[in-house]
Amino acid sequence: MSEVKTYSLADVKSHNTNKSTWIVIHNDIYDVTEFLNEHPGGEEVLLEQAGKEATEAFEDVGHSSDAREMMKKFKVGELIEAERKQIPVKKEPDWKTEQQDDNQLKQWIVPLILGLLATILYRFYFTQ
Repeated sequence: MSEVKTYSLADVKSHNTNKSTWIVIHNDIYDVTEFLNEHPGGEEVLLEQAGKEATEAFEDVGHSSDAREMMKKFKVGELIEAERKQIPVKKEPDWKTEQQDDNQLKQWIVPLILGLLATILYRFYFTQ
């Protein structure tokens, strides 16, 4: 297994044209020059981030798992240790709450009471 090449941000900054387009995403460096014409958002999107740290822009768009998998073939190296940014761990949303039990009770009791009330009113007014 070969050792991963490391580059500085200064090295990456020199690759900011459509002839050589490098971007940094999550401390990994990608040469996306060959991908410019294929990018669904257009080459301008990549050229705008060329030679820069593009993690935030990449994550803001919400790329698919297929896009993340495709990125692997464009990786040319990583940032040097001194210039790496801390990558925040994304916490998965916790959809369960303590109020959920209370809400579940309301979800079926309220319609049940309304149904009973409607039945009683119907029988009272229309069956006499």
